[in-house]
Amino acid sequence: MEVWGFNHFYLCHRAEFAEKVVPLQPKTIENMKAISTTKAPAAIGPYSQAIKVGNLVYTSGQIPIDPATGVFVEGGIKEQTRQSLTNVKAILEEAGLTMKNVVKTTVFMADMNDFADMNAVYSEFFAEPYPARSAVAVKTLPKGALVEIEVVAEVV
Repeated sequence: MEVWGFNHFYLCHRAEFAEKVVPLQPKTIENMKAISTTKAPAAIGPYSQAIKVGNLVYTSGQIPIDPATGVFVEGGIKEQTRQSLTNVKAILEEAGLTMKNVVKTTVFMADMNDFADMNAVYSEFFAEPYPARSAVAVKTLPKGALVEIEVVAEVV
């Protein structure tokens, strides 16, 4: 049996395990699909709003731009969190998914003191079992945003 390397499922040379091993496909253009919608801000650089590979969808970080106006929503961290997650939701819907498909989120914040307010709005978009999450404070975010959110969702 061929060993594919560390990026693939553990492969065993023993014959009794051979039929249980399913190798992962390497990332190629052929198995990547770009996801795009006008209901979320357009990509402004060399990236996609989201990419589907296998049974996962990876969104790019969403900042609080209203796609109808092209500008930030008015308000503070609560309003910006709501718009960022609304943008994520629109991208997932374009892929045929909902927020229930999200397995991991990453929240980037300009100020960790805004965590409680961000978390209050965040909890409106997710239900148990909640996705895994990382939340980090960064020095600056694109266009001076207070929050940026990216997710990984599973296609089931």
